Amino acid sequence: MQTFQNEYLLYLENVTKAYGRKTVLNDIDLAVREHEFCTVVGPSGCGKSTLLRLILGQERASGGQLLMQGRPIQTPGPDRGIVYQRYSLFPHLSILDNILLGKRLGLPFFKALGGKKADREEAMHYLDSVQLADHAHKYPHQLSGGMQQRVAIAQALIMRPRILMMDEPFGALDPGTREMMQILILELWERHRMTIFFVTHDLEEAVFLGTRILVLSQFYTHERDDAPGVTMGARIVADYPLQRDKAPSTTLKATAQFGQFIQKIRAEGFDPEYLQQARSFNLNHPDSFITFADS
Repeated sequence: MQTFQNEYLLYLENVTKAYGRKTVLNDIDLAVREHEFCTVVGPSGCGKSTLLRLILGQERASGGQLLMQGRPIQTPGPDRGIVYQRYSLFPHLSILDNILLGKRLGLPFFKALGGKKADREEAMHYLDSVQLADHAHKYPHQLSGGMQQRVAIAQALIMRPRILMMDEPFGALDPGTREMMQILILELWERHRMTIFFVTHDLEEAVFLGTRILVLSQFYTHERDDAPGVTMGARIVADYPLQRDKAPSTTLKATAQFGQFIQKIRAEGFDPEYLQQARSFNLNHPDSFITFADS
C-alpha cells in the first residue's frame, strides 16, 4: 500500500476534521500527482479553506492520514506555499525587500547575512516572472491591487514550494485585472512546473484554470444518514479531469460546452435539493477514489 501512496505528491485518505461536535470535512480521499492544477469549489462554509489549512499543516486532522511525498504532514514547511486573497506586504519595505524578507525569514541567521547579491538576483528573477521587475524599488502603496497580488505570488515562488496553495487569490480584484491574473498564473504554473491547489468561489475561474476540478459539498446522502439531507461533513462529491490548452485563451469561457459544464458543477455541488448518493458521486478523474470508511 505504501508504494501506491508514494506515486503521488499529495495523498489524503479518510481525512476528517471536526470542531467539537461539528464535523466540517468527512472522509476526504484525494491523490494528487506532480504538476497538477487542482481547483477546489463548493458552497460557502463547506470547508475549502479548512482543507487548505490541513494540507499546509496549520491544523491537524481529526482522523485519517495526510501524506506529502509519502511522509505524514504534521507541521507547515517550505514545500507548501500559500497566497491569500488579502496580500500582506510590509508597507515600509520596497517591493524587492518584501520578496527578500520572505526568503531570508526561512533561513538561519548566519545564512541570511551571506549571499546578498545572489538573493537579490533571485528575487529580481521572480519579480520579472510576475512582470514587476521595473517596480522593484517602489513601495506597496504605489502599486495597484493586482500588482500587489503579483508581489505576493513572487513571495511564494521564491521559496520554491512543491505545492502552491492559493485561497481566493483573485477575489478582491476587478474583472479585467482578475482575467489578466488568470493568464499569468497559468504561465507561471507551466514555466515553474508547479503543483497548484487553488480555492475559488468563481466556477468560471475554476473551470478555466484547472487541469482538475474538485467539488467539495455537504449536499449529498449516505447510508448512515439518519434522514435525507442530513450529512456528516463535506466530501468530494465530484472530481473531473479538465483539458488544458498550451496557449490558454479567455474565449473558451464563451463556448456552450464551457457554460454547460459550469451548470453541471453548480447542480452537483451547490444545489441543496440535488442530493447525490455517496456511492454515485462523479469521481471521473483517473486518480480519484472513495473508501467509505464509515459505511
